[in-house]
Amino acid sequence: MTKKSIAINLDLDEKNVQAIQEVAPDWEIFTGKDLEEEKLNQAEILLHWRESQAKKYRKSDNLKWVQSWSAGVDYLDLDYLKKNDIHLTSANGVHAYPISETIFAYMLGFTRLIHTYIRQQQEKKWHHANLKAEIHEKTIGIIGVGEIGKETAKIAQAFGMKVLGVRHSGRPLEYVDEMYTPADLSLVLEQSDFVVVTLPLTKDTHHMFGKEQFAQMKNSAFFINIGRGPIVDESALISALQQKEIAGAGLDVFETEPLQSDSPLWEMENVIITPHSAGATEYYTNRVIHDIFIPNLKSYLDKGEPTINVFQHKLGY
Repeated sequence: MTKKSIAINLDLDEKNVQAIQEVAPDWEIFTGKDLEEEKLNQAEILLHWRESQAKKYRKSDNLKWVQSWSAGVDYLDLDYLKKNDIHLTSANGVHAYPISETIFAYMLGFTRLIHTYIRQQQEKKWHHANLKAEIHEKTIGIIGVGEIGKETAKIAQAFGMKVLGVRHSGRPLEYVDEMYTPADLSLVLEQSDFVVVTLPLTKDTHHMFGKEQFAQMKNSAFFINIGRGPIVDESALISALQQKEIAGAGLDVFETEPLQSDSPLWEMENVIITPHSAGATEYYTNRVIHDIFIPNLKSYLDKGEPTINVFQHKLGY
């Protein structure tokens, strides 16, 4: 009888492979960033990584569970997974520390003009550039208060900031002073000095931020997007920046990636660009394996289904 198998299509170190094997001693484990299609098709469990391989599982009749290596799962064929009753779990929560640090890197960069001083350093220019802003006691609006949003709110409280949050349920949460639903987004935008988007990409969030939303923001406010690029109408954002409807933007994600070389965003002095790297961290692999995948594997072997970060098709995340 053929052994059940787990396919992990990335190069995983022996220590982590062994940790998985200890939980499933009777299972075969295949690893490697260029796994043969035969092994992908054979697997009952797939720990996914490369988007270029995302559709190879469609030839498999064995697959029962996909554990995404990323928080976002919009690149997968969600309709196919739902139709075939294949469990899908994400890596939500892995990014809370590095992405919240990136958010504050943007915010501190803008208020303390670090982005300006770096440009001046390259020109050997000594000028204070009218430095005056602080983030202490300002208002931050966090649009999408999941694990990343919660960690961001916690840090914001340490700066004495007023924290406004938006999430689907509207339920109160620790570290958030006032919680709203998406229906009340305009109330958050008009109050916030920093608007931080940490949402997943769904049908409801696609182009959630456009001309109307940027017009509702303060002229002195900064916009930060570390969610997904298509949540923002990029042409509307560029216009808002050019017309000085908002003060600046910190962007890690874009409608088209890599960001096209002719995009005006590259040349804007009030924009900080990072290459979809906000979640990168030395601890990423260990967190996915030990905090999410192994606990889910234990649940799957015991109960027939994973329990952590289970994708909800009705909600789209």
